[in-house]
Amino acid sequence: MSERLKALADAGVSIWLDDLSRDRINTGNLADLIENSNVVGVTTNPTIFAAALSKGNAYDDQIRELAERDSDVADTIKALTTDDVRNACDVLAPVYEASNGFDGRVSIEVEPGLAMDTDATIAQAADLFKIVDRPNVLIKIPATKPGLPAITASIAEGISVNVTLIFSLDRYRGVIDAYLSGLEQAAANGHDLSKIHSVASFFVSRVDTEVDKRLKAIDSDEARSLKSQAAIANARLAYAVFEEQFAGDRWEALAAKGANKQRPLWASTGVKDPDLPDTLYITELVVADTVNTMPEKTMQAFADHGEIEGDKVSGTADQAQSVLDRLAALGIDYDDVVEVLESEGVDKFDKSWSELVETVQTALDDAKKGKPDPGGSKAGDIDTGQSE
Repeated sequence: MSERLKALADAGVSIWLDDLSRDRINTGNLADLIENSNVVGVTTNPTIFAAALSKGNAYDDQIRELAERDSDVADTIKALTTDDVRNACDVLAPVYEASNGFDGRVSIEVEPGLAMDTDATIAQAADLFKIVDRPNVLIKIPATKPGLPAITASIAEGISVNVTLIFSLDRYRGVIDAYLSGLEQAAANGHDLSKIHSVASFFVSRVDTEVDKRLKAIDSDEARSLKSQAAIANARLAYAVFEEQFAGDRWEALAAKGANKQRPLWASTGVKDPDLPDTLYITELVVADTVNTMPEKTMQAFADHGEIEGDKVSGTADQAQSVLDRLAALGIDYDDVVEVLESEGVDKFDKSWSELVETVQTALDDAKKGKPDPGGSKAGDIDTGQSE
């Protein structure tokens, strides 16, 4: 077992793998990561599934069977992805039981094309929850404005939710309010609140990517001094929001009924700037009661040379706010940054979904024509760097 990853887990950070494929499940790789790398959860998204389905032949037999049943591309994608998530849930079931439901979780996302459609998101969240049929599944719903009431409605029905694509502090407050409203409705509906869990996926590295691009255009000493500070400052302020919102009378009333806090989840933690330490968004965001979902490459880097320097988040809100204030003084509009990032995030997942549809449609067509290897004409490698 990696001592560095164990130290991270001992610091209160749940390590979730930002990747899933049938090969990981079938070869025992996922079980090995659980056993030896302290992995206690898995996140997926359209980019990850598109990458998994574009490589190898692990899905070919099922695609042939679905093609023989004349399954269309939408139903085929649903069958392939929900089977993977269900099987991963089973692999992680002991972790789920041991952690009382906080970990051992596997996330599956509603279609990105529904990000602006509240009713369709609610319907698909319920459908995915029913199909996977495992208590440790998390349904991922994007934190778009139309996504907020969908979060509330899903929680109200006892569905555990991973809220994704959070960039702004104001939207994060809205996400927490949506979760608390859902819990209040769930209690009124007779659900056991102790069985409902949620995480709020606050995206990290993409903030630096966008802000650093704007700082480079300014090209001053002050701009250069702020390079690669925005993302960590934003995340640390998000943790301050978490502490603030999960306190007070409203929360205490729900906690008395067995409700669980919606833990912050640090997403997009793979470093995209080669000039930065490859473990930056792990080391600098160590704090208890959080999740860090990371690509395997980042996890391996931390296992090799990551350092735990104690709690790097608690009590840092003033310092973090000063970073955003200095950025504002340079003319960098925070609201515009997070709006651009949310729009890009939805667009990227839309693109990945389209690639996934194309890949599966080609495989179905090949199978129906009787070609021996429907996987042979799959799309090329998909950039998983735009994943979580």
